[in-house]
Amino acid sequence: MIFGITLILLSIIAVPSLLLSKKPNAKELLEKIEPYQGWIGLIFCFYGVWGIVFSILNLGWISTFPIWWGTLLAGNIIQAVLGFMLGFSLINKYVLSKNEMAIEKAVILREKLAPKQGKLGLIGLCVGVWMIIANILFF
Repeated sequence: MIFGITLILLSIIAVPSLLLSKKPNAKELLEKIEPYQGWIGLIFCFYGVWGIVFSILNLGWISTFPIWWGTLLAGNIIQAVLGFMLGFSLINKYVLSKNEMAIEKAVILREKLAPKQGKLGLIGLCVGVWMIIANILFF
């Protein structure tokens, strides 16, 4: 259930235009979060990568809980990608700073993913809600 809740929180941060259209005072809240957005993204990126590793380590769940396992893997992939997109500047600064080739590849990947951030955030919201529901249904 924690994976779903964290995915929903990350998706809300990743889709600010959706929040601004629904709540007029959300702009003030988003401005307060903006200085920390890189750190939030960095943490969620590593948390998403850990979730992918966790899914692979629990590959045996495919035979007993195939829907839950697929949901867990999909949610963590979305979380890792959204975290990467939000924390790109810090990842570039702290993780990839010593390897020029890695920086170039990361910039190319970021350019490909940037236009899809809003859609991915909406998908993340839906998958996060489904992760909570699936956790209740299957466990």
